[in-house]
Amino acid sequence: MSQRPDIGTFDYVIVGAGSSGCVLANRLSADPAKRVLLLEAGGSDNYHWIHIPVGYLYCMGNPRTDWCYRTGEEPGLNGRSLAYPRGKVMGGCSSINGMIYMRGQAADYDHWRQLGNPGWGWDDVLPLFRKSEDHQRLNGVFHGQGGELRVERQRLSWPILDAMREAAEELGVPKVDDFNTGDNFGSSYFEVNQKAGFRFNAVRAFIRPIRHRGNLTILTGAQAERVVLTGRKATGLEFRHKGMPTRAAVTGELILSAGAIGTPQILQLSGIGPGSLLQRHGIDVLHDLAGVGENLQDHLQIRTAFKITGARTLNERQASLSGKARIALEYAFKRSGPMSMAPSQLGIFMKSDPRFDTANVEFHVQPLSLEAFGQPLHNFPAITVSVCNLRPESRGTVRIVSPRFGDHPAIAPNYLSTDGDREVAAGSIVAARRLMATRRMTRFKPEEFKPGVHIQTPDDLARAAGDIATTIFHPVGTARMGTDDTAVVDPELRVRGIESLRVADCSIMPTIVSGNTHAPAVMIAEKAAQMLLAVRTGNTGQ
Repeated sequence: MSQRPDIGTFDYVIVGAGSSGCVLANRLSADPAKRVLLLEAGGSDNYHWIHIPVGYLYCMGNPRTDWCYRTGEEPGLNGRSLAYPRGKVMGGCSSINGMIYMRGQAADYDHWRQLGNPGWGWDDVLPLFRKSEDHQRLNGVFHGQGGELRVERQRLSWPILDAMREAAEELGVPKVDDFNTGDNFGSSYFEVNQKAGFRFNAVRAFIRPIRHRGNLTILTGAQAERVVLTGRKATGLEFRHKGMPTRAAVTGELILSAGAIGTPQILQLSGIGPGSLLQRHGIDVLHDLAGVGENLQDHLQIRTAFKITGARTLNERQASLSGKARIALEYAFKRSGPMSMAPSQLGIFMKSDPRFDTANVEFHVQPLSLEAFGQPLHNFPAITVSVCNLRPESRGTVRIVSPRFGDHPAIAPNYLSTDGDREVAAGSIVAARRLMATRRMTRFKPEEFKPGVHIQTPDDLARAAGDIATTIFHPVGTARMGTDDTAVVDPELRVRGIESLRVADCSIMPTIVSGNTHAPAVMIAEKAAQMLLAVRTGNTGQ
């Protein structure tokens, strides 16, 4: 073992202070007799653009808050490489994401259970969602109040989005009040993790209220290098703290909550992963675990866009200096309006084909349009009707490219690599066109300009999807939970074959959930905390 300063011994060491890590730090440090260390590679969330909702525009792609990953050149995207934002800051992705509170469908979790993961069905996890929730208006069977994580309605409405809900009704998609009862088929404004017009990230929810605990140590600027193993047991962590080599010992358990990119990278750098990959980079194979970094899944959104007339969109509202000033003043005095917007305001969950039992595509409808994320809005009235395949078949990889912890791993989502995914992509564009061709929407004279009305055949539509689609920032699955030989963790989230090492983040998902991923990340951490505390008390019957 290398010689480096040892900052002490802890009962729990948590790597990553994102959506899951903050929950774990809160729950595990509740016992004052247990010493807990929480490590975050990024810095403090004391940055105004984190807390103003529209600030995600200035956080993604910003090295102050984002790892600034990129994918490789994707064949399914016709050779394009995508920016792949992941939070590198206290709060992780909850500090830069779209703030949408969405659990997915009951069938997602029941499927996990059917794959051989007892305790992960919808009836098992619903109480965990409720436990941490502080819902603005709902309480009862499906929702909780008084938890740490605030959930509110968005503080805005747009007539053009109200019209889209009516258009969906024409296609048999009902208006609903709540996407989070286990069946999200329908249309509604998304609910968000905000409070009074400010982002409510995992730090504000789970860390600030307990930051005073003397048994909780939080280090920022602390990037993990490798898990220290003694035989087949995790006994510590080597990391860089503000650039200095450092070490922490752990007597209880080490928990990786570094996300679907960071967690497999740390495991591989630690000698835990596919043996051939590790050997190729000169890393001793301490535990040959083939599934580490495999099974990457993500939601690919296809951004269809339509010019309209007869309704106002953000494109015109912000086109002049006076318009920008009115938007700023509305937020300053009311904490409402476009500056309080999540990236997407209206959700529509529907089926791209009647053969699906539950909604298989999710629309994120926005009263704006732009060429690409981060670019200026167009100078004409338009709306974006983004749609993603909720349950993609394509599977990708996350693999280290060297033995150096500072080198970004190779990210290959392998989008649109199956016939089924290409079929759904083509059907998704057709579904967007059907929405815009309804009686309600034709009065706005929609004119499609992405991908373009001239593109009609299924093959051409799938190819066009590859030209205009981008990630919606939901990578999961790279440390898959299961009981087979290629699973990385078991249903108790223990790394298979290694003692005292667990994973608690979205990388453990066997299959991606049918919706956004922040709320499931919080739930996974709640579940992990219960398991860890049961071990400490000797009560392992779960």
